[in-house]
Amino acid sequence: MRTERTERGTLETWTPEEVRAGMERGEVVLVDVRTPQEYALEHVPGALLMPMQEVGEAVIPGDPDGQRVVFHCAAGARSGKVAEVALARGRGVAAHMEGGFGAWKGAKLPTVAIDPATGAPKGA
Repeated sequence: MRTERTERGTLETWTPEEVRAGMERGEVVLVDVRTPQEYALEHVPGALLMPMQEVGEAVIPGDPDGQRVVFHCAAGARSGKVAEVALARGRGVAAHMEGGFGAWKGAKLPTVAIDPATGAPKGA
């Protein structure tokens, strides 16, 4: 994980492999900030959905006991912005996944996908 000190707090940038390992150990809660449509077509197993467009209205989740909330999007730009919003709202540390869902897939990590023509899970 790479960390960057900003005037508002610490921004952590996690690799997809670090996120997966953290999820497997129960140390990471992954929050997908893409649109509901993007999430419905394909997402990381276990990721929660909190679309970026709702961040202005929604409460940004805090880190549960012993877990780090890590935001992700398609390529890393939106999740970086959400992490910056979290810092601006007083979180001392915020994290996002480098390269987003594209990097997750590029690392050949598992996904949940549906066939848009049938609505059935792909591979089923």
